[in-house]
Amino acid sequence: METLLLPFSPRFIVLTICAVVTALLIGLGVADHETLTVVVVPILIFGALTALGVRDLLQKSHAILRNYPISAHIRFLLEEIRPEMRQYFFESEKDGMPFSRDTRSVIYQRAKMVLDKRPFGTQEKVYAEGYEWMHHSMAPKPHAEETFRIAIGGPDCKTPYSASIFNISAMSFGALSPNAVRALNAGAKMGNFAHDSGEGGVSPYHRENGGDLIWEIGSGYFGCRNRDGSFNAREFARVAADDQIKMVELKISQGAKPGHGGVLPAAKVSEEISRIRGISMDEDCISPSHHKAFSTPVGMMTFIAEMRRLSGGKPAGFKLCVGHKWEFLAICKAMVQTGIYPDFIVVDGNEGGTGAAPLEFMDHLGMPMREGVNFVHNALIGIDARDRIRIGASGKIATAFDVARAMALGADWCNSARGFMFALGCIQSLSCHTDRCPTGITTQDPTRNRALVVPHKLERVYNYHQATLLALTELIAAAGLEHPRELRPVHFSQRVSNTEVASFDTLYPTLRPGELLDGTADPRFRDAWAQAQAGSFAPVG
Repeated sequence: METLLLPFSPRFIVLTICAVVTALLIGLGVADHETLTVVVVPILIFGALTALGVRDLLQKSHAILRNYPISAHIRFLLEEIRPEMRQYFFESEKDGMPFSRDTRSVIYQRAKMVLDKRPFGTQEKVYAEGYEWMHHSMAPKPHAEETFRIAIGGPDCKTPYSASIFNISAMSFGALSPNAVRALNAGAKMGNFAHDSGEGGVSPYHRENGGDLIWEIGSGYFGCRNRDGSFNAREFARVAADDQIKMVELKISQGAKPGHGGVLPAAKVSEEISRIRGISMDEDCISPSHHKAFSTPVGMMTFIAEMRRLSGGKPAGFKLCVGHKWEFLAICKAMVQTGIYPDFIVVDGNEGGTGAAPLEFMDHLGMPMREGVNFVHNALIGIDARDRIRIGASGKIATAFDVARAMALGADWCNSARGFMFALGCIQSLSCHTDRCPTGITTQDPTRNRALVVPHKLERVYNYHQATLLALTELIAAAGLEHPRELRPVHFSQRVSNTEVASFDTLYPTLRPGELLDGTADPRFRDAWAQAQAGSFAPVG
């Protein structure tokens, strides 16, 4: 009896109603042919729903559909639109992730050159643990007239580069659409700042508008690889000779997926990308997790020296997300042992990342940017090499405060990826890896990326850069300083509990010059320095 009543239970009632209505409508149509023309559309609708319900009962993949045929599809629909519902209706100004609505809004406003001020006081919880602030001066300076720049290139570099202290971080063509790359590079050209190519190689779209490029070389060696995926020195020298390329950067790891290698999903590997990168179209493009060209810290320094030589003496450096401390200190020991020093190091934080990555890698692997920048800064001080090596910082940098804080912790300049994506019009739909980007930024679908109109978006890229530096100028002046290079940890404080405040100077103490070489007692470095060896990334013992 219970089984006979199942069709009338709440679980199955929708299917039952659709089946009964379909049968009644068919009966009416058969009984009266004139009525058939009126009911044919309802018959098709309710018949399709009935067929869907039968399919739900018979399929084996989703238990909820077997128990709630037809009606359970509402759950999947709501789940599909959940991110949009949360973003547009329920998210507060400060709660959105990875970037809050407030941060996204200020970037949009600055990119469009509209009013970016806020009324009625801060919405930050200034007495909550983790709140940070910058100290102002009772004797503020006049606003600096200069556009803040930094010279990159050590004694071994023949053609140093004068870089803006705020640049476009590494995003490859392939991850980005042709129009997105065009707009970013044209904006960089207009504003005289740099555009990192990402590890996907220098595409025709990077070259089209002539903006300054930092050529990133990953473990896949895209743009300078042999057929077996190994490094092709001759091809590297040919490409690096281009005057548009100002620096060459070896990518060891990146914040979103350190130790994993870059990932370009097969859905985004077009015929053009396949040709540019030298890869197959029908599978994910995954860079190896390690480099084939070297396997030791000494080998890495030799390779960087070779990159500098092959490029004609352009600044050569590397990018990494800091992992095992002894590994970076092993690189430092290799610098001292070989006398080979990179011209720059870009420190990516685990909070960075525009591409696809496994959840565990994105959320729980790698050192956050602030700790990473300060660790690298101190390590270079400890081997007496800080004056000759510049440090770039990358990882969730979007506002002038982000730039100032990173520079106080040891960075010489900052890179932003998602900030410039927002300037292009990104709405944080979190569909970058699907090839269905609604704004045409991270898709290879020509019908989607045509929505991104380059002449309009390049101005927004330029505006965002200029407005961010203007805000930084005002912050620096308010602090009584003349240039961001004067920023130190002592200029910032953090609330470490409801009733306690600590200066960054206390939270991030600085080594003295040469301290690692002399033998340090600092617990942050002592054991890791003892474990590091120039001939291997493995720890001693």
